[in-house]
Amino acid sequence: MTAHAFPPPLLRSDRDGVAELVLNRPGARNALSEALLDALAAELDAIAADRSVRAVVLTGAGPVFSAGHDLKEMSARRADGDRGRAYFADIMARCSAVMTRIVRLPQPVIAAVEGVATAAGCQLVASCDLAVAGAEARFSTPGVHIGLFCSTPMVALSRSLARKHAMEMLLLGEMVPAADAARMGLVNRVVPAGSASAEAHRLAAIVASKSPHTVRIGKRAFHEQAEMGLDAAYAHASAVMVENMLARDAAEGIGAFMEKREPSWVGA
Repeated sequence: MTAHAFPPPLLRSDRDGVAELVLNRPGARNALSEALLDALAAELDAIAADRSVRAVVLTGAGPVFSAGHDLKEMSARRADGDRGRAYFADIMARCSAVMTRIVRLPQPVIAAVEGVATAAGCQLVASCDLAVAGAEARFSTPGVHIGLFCSTPMVALSRSLARKHAMEMLLLGEMVPAADAARMGLVNRVVPAGSASAEAHRLAAIVASKSPHTVRIGKRAFHEQAEMGLDAAYAHASAVMVENMLARDAAEGIGAFMEKREPSWVGA
């Protein structure tokens, strides 16, 4: 079979200001291969520059959201002269770059999870701004079972969950049911099995109806202040509010509220 005969590892479709990205390796449990990571990076860069996109839904084809790194692909590189050290460093850097792209993407990203999301697949969910899970979805960072602590997923988990919840997932490696994932803060809401994508698109449509300028500056400010101390966070958020108040969309939105009419966003 020629290379071009293989299906693309990532699919994208756009509708009404929402871009849907579908991890498209169902036969490999949507493992994050080199090709899939590169495709995600390229598509996220394209979306960042696409002003028509106001929200993103990220989901997986088939019964699994993502099983994490492609361990077969990685294990094959143990035969390298350096036992795979250079390759492992490169693939971790690629994966980390994708996760930070999601956090820094101007548009909010909503994960729609059915089946399981494990290891770097769970990291992917934790990196998204919002997450919806089907009732039968499960989550884990099981690296501890195979002698490989989920250190990079830990970065995303420790920024989304309370520390003890994150450590529980990392140290025990147990499967966490969707309801517990919601209680722990990994996902926003749990919906009937099979309807996660529909709910994620519903939320994305709500986000897409807001001022894109306001959403962009809000998402950026949220992540920036989260890394600051209290005083610095308030100073930064106050400066953002001042600039936001001066935006045309803020003037339009406040005017529309006072005049009891729907706002007409200009995106600036």
